[in-house]
Amino acid sequence: DYRVAGDWGSGFQGEIVIRNTAATALTGWTLDFAFPAGQRVTNMWGGTPAQNGNTVSVTPADWTRTIPAGGSVTLGFIGTRGTTNPAPTTFTLNGTTCTTT
Repeated sequence: DYRVAGDWGSGFQGEIVIRNTAATALTGWTLDFAFPAGQRVTNMWGGTPAQNGNTVSVTPADWTRTIPAGGSVTLGFIGTRGTTNPAPTTFTLNGTTCTTT
């Protein structure tokens, strides 16, 4: 799940929830997505972002490294935006396209 939790002038707060729908825990992951309008992550909790252009790659913090079977972890971040702030359309977790809501 992706949502904008707050939006102001040139910045915004975002939230990403990663849900593990598998029957086994997932330990260690990488989440990749691309912002469509030049947004940039400036601070994140729950993961460590690396951004190259519009593409963001997130690795877990120690406390979000394992996602239990049927469980979830939440990442929050502060970002900068332009005149628009559309949501990313595709997320991949360990290279597999995620279902988004």
